[in-house]
Amino acid sequence: MPIELNVERVANGGWCVARHEGRVVFVRHALPGERVLAEVTDETTRFLRADAIEILDASPDRVTPPCPFAGPGRCGGCDWQHATLEAQRRLKGEVVAEQLQRLAGLEMKVDVEPVPGDRGGLDWRTRVQFAVTPEGVPGLRRHRSHEIEPVDACLIAHPEVERVGVEGGNWRGAASVEAIATSAKERAVVVSPKGHRTVAVPELGAEAGVLVDEGRGHVRAVRGRTALTERVGKREFQVTGSGFWQVHPGAPAVLLDAVLEFAALRPGDWALDLYCGVGLFAAGLAEATGAEGAVLGIESDARAVQDARHNLRDLPQARVERGRVEDALDRLGVERADVVVADPPRTGLGRDVVSRVASLDAARIVYVSCDPATLARDLAWFAGRGYPLADLRAFDAFPMTHHVECVALLVKEAI
Repeated sequence: MPIELNVERVANGGWCVARHEGRVVFVRHALPGERVLAEVTDETTRFLRADAIEILDASPDRVTPPCPFAGPGRCGGCDWQHATLEAQRRLKGEVVAEQLQRLAGLEMKVDVEPVPGDRGGLDWRTRVQFAVTPEGVPGLRRHRSHEIEPVDACLIAHPEVERVGVEGGNWRGAASVEAIATSAKERAVVVSPKGHRTVAVPELGAEAGVLVDEGRGHVRAVRGRTALTERVGKREFQVTGSGFWQVHPGAPAVLLDAVLEFAALRPGDWALDLYCGVGLFAAGLAEATGAEGAVLGIESDARAVQDARHNLRDLPQARVERGRVEDALDRLGVERADVVVADPPRTGLGRDVVSRVASLDAARIVYVSCDPATLARDLAWFAGRGYPLADLRAFDAFPMTHHVECVALLVKEAI
């Protein structure tokens, strides 16, 4: 039976907060200030989860979702299609500020900056992974579910991704199919088979490479090359298959500029790029330090390490080592650095890595994060080790979703 809720504020993860009979309700598809009818989707001893299924009093920020697959019980890829872009960014800023206050004791207003390269929050995602039903129908996962919502188009996908036409084919035998459109005008699909099954590739809507992800770091090219090319400024980056690359076309350049601004490197400096991926930040750092400086990148993924070494081959002052950050720093005997850049996965650095990084006595630490909660947690630990937050920028690199990219600057306290 639906419950009536007065929605209070935004929460991390695409939720809003309401209360019902003394319990907190985390509700989706709602906006702060609204009165809604909601259907409970999950119940714990402490709180409820719910979907707003009818809007009784609408927020002035509400719009009709442009995508027909958005809404309660449908595709879980987008969280905020029912809000204006301005409201989405304001809500994301409030989430970052709330996490900083709650977990790190920091009071600050956070403005989320737009990223060039999308059209009204649509047409931006250059890498889209489609799940596949047992019958071979591609789609996207529903929220907090393994169920697949078949889609015939994704409105946040880049037009070149949509040209590939993954949604129109049958992919029986595949666990997933990723469609990729690079900044160098290349297109590809990466097929991940179920077990050892063979996947017959249907006719595509546009010319594209066809790659098979065989697991354990092995990618095989059926058509085209396993390595795709991305461009940032005048520099090209090789990215193998489904390797990590920012999915918003404007994000790599925007984030690189923010990192370099905060790093404030001087010629001859010694910099670390932790969780360096294919070397985007390492390349910029190496150019900034010059031939008399040095940059060490550390990355655990073998394919990314190979790509990074290729991408940095013209910068002899930069090298990349494979390993977990905390292990590699010890193994390589790294005891100090002038600047440290860290771009960890969503789980953040964690207490042990924070302690190890703080021990390097760097003048500046630049922390790139896609999760406000783990960022705030780690910032609190850094502050306790003498590295308070000096500045922070937030970017709307994932319009229509709850995700936000942050770049934080930590400066060593004077003794």
